[in-house]
Amino acid sequence: MTTQAIWGDFRNELLGFIKARVNDTNIAEDILQEVFIKIHLNVKSLQTKDRLASWVYQITRNTIIDYYRKKEPLKNAKQISMTFEKSLAEELNESNNDFSNCLKSHIEELPEKYQDALKKTSFGGISQKEYAQQMHISYSAAKSRIQRARQQLKDLFVACCAVETDGYGNVISSTHEDCDC
Repeated sequence: MTTQAIWGDFRNELLGFIKARVNDTNIAEDILQEVFIKIHLNVKSLQTKDRLASWVYQITRNTIIDYYRKKEPLKNAKQISMTFEKSLAEELNESNNDFSNCLKSHIEELPEKYQDALKKTSFGGISQKEYAQQMHISYSAAKSRIQRARQQLKDLFVACCAVETDGYGNVISSTHEDCDC
């Protein structure tokens, strides 16, 4: 796959992903450019194309972490850790289709306001602040709604699937036990 194809497929998605973690559009666009420079320089090291999304998002996360490290070394370690604490929803962009389909079906089981919150922030690429403005609710209420949505989604997964994570909370495998995923 060429870097132009990767740019076309991932540009908007990655920009939303970065903006949700940086909260400054200009900085987000700078980070996005840096990400695609790294992709261009390292695309030949990608061994399997089916891992492309995972690979691209890992480069993106690492570039955002580098941004925060350069900005305020050591001071923001806890903030960086919290910023990159992955929700199951974010795994949609990185996992195989079986997991993605299962995740989509679980999201559809959530109450409408929680579905909307996850779809707009985690998948739609808008920040929590932008979501709060769109919904005419306080920023605090938006954050709470998104946290509740993520917790309910996690509860659905725990009840249905055996999910194995690594030490960082990244989903590395899942098996379906008591559901129709």
